[in-house]
Amino acid sequence: MTGGAGFIGSNLVDALLARGEEVTVVDDLSTGRRENLAGALTAGAELVEADIRDRAAVERVAAECRPEVVFHLAAQIDVRKSVADPAFDASINVGGTANVLEAARAGGARRVVFTSTGGAIYGEGEGQALPLGEGAPLAPEAPYGQSKFAGEGYLSLYERLYGLSSVALRLGNVYGPRQDPLGEAGVIAIFCGKLRADERPMVFGDGSQTRDYIYVGDVVSAAIAAAESEVTGPVNVGTGIETDVLELARLLGELGGVESFDPELAPARPGEVQRISIDPARAERELGWSAQTGLEDGLRLTLDSI
Repeated sequence: MTGGAGFIGSNLVDALLARGEEVTVVDDLSTGRRENLAGALTAGAELVEADIRDRAAVERVAAECRPEVVFHLAAQIDVRKSVADPAFDASINVGGTANVLEAARAGGARRVVFTSTGGAIYGEGEGQALPLGEGAPLAPEAPYGQSKFAGEGYLSLYERLYGLSSVALRLGNVYGPRQDPLGEAGVIAIFCGKLRADERPMVFGDGSQTRDYIYVGDVVSAAIAAAESEVTGPVNVGTGIETDVLELARLLGELGGVESFDPELAPARPGEVQRISIDPARAERELGWSAQTGLEDGLRLTLDSI
C-alpha cells in the first residue's frame, strides 16, 4: 500500500490487519505520520520509507513483497498547493502513479485500487443535476483534480497494455480520526480543532458551498470491497448528499456543546467548486457497498478522537 501512514491509508491498514492480511506500507512520511501506524507496526505491518517518484525504490518493494493487491493512496492532496505548483502536483499524482502501476505490473499484482477524487474531478456542480454519476462530464477546476484524472487514464492504459485489473475510487470529501488539516478536505478536522481550542472557525467564501462528506470507515470498507471485486473503471464513493459549510459549523457546535460557533468569513479561494455531491449508485449496485455512517454520527466520532 502506498500512502499507508496517512489519514485514510492508516485506517485501511488497520482494517486489513484485522482481517489477517499481510501489509507492506510505502510512505515517505512527508504528510503521513509514523504514529498513525504505531499499532499496525506492532501487529506486523511493515513500513518502507520511500517516495513514489523514486521508480527504483517502488519497484524494489514490489519485487520483494510480490503483492496480490496494491492500494495506491499516496498523493499530493492540497488543492491550494496544486494551484500554486501544478508541476509538483503532477510529479506525484501522475508520475508517481505511473511508477506504482509499473511496479504493480512487474511485481505480479492481481489488482490495483486507486484513490481518485469525486470532489474535484467533476468540477463545478452548480447548474448540474446533483448528485453526479460517473458518466458526468469531467472538468476539474484545479490541477489536483486534473492530475487525478490523468492517474485514472494511466489505470485504463495499463489494463489495455498489460491486462492489469484496476479500479478508481472517486472519493467524496473524506473525514474522520487521524485527518490532517490539509486542503479543503481537511475542513472538518480544522473545525474540530478550532472547537476544542475555543476558537472561531474560518470559512472561505460565503459558507454556502457544499461538499459530499464521507466517513473514513466507509471509505475503508469501499476499498476492501473494490479489492475483492472485478469491477473496473471509476466508482463514486460518497453519500450523494450535499452539506454546506455553515451547516457543518452548526452541527459541530451542537455536538461540542458550544452555543455560538459562528465562522469568520474570508475571500473564496481559487480552484474550489461551489457545489458538489456524487452518486454512489454504481458502488451500491456492483460492489454491494453503501455508506453506513451518517454525518452527525461521523462528526461525533471525529470530535471524540481529538
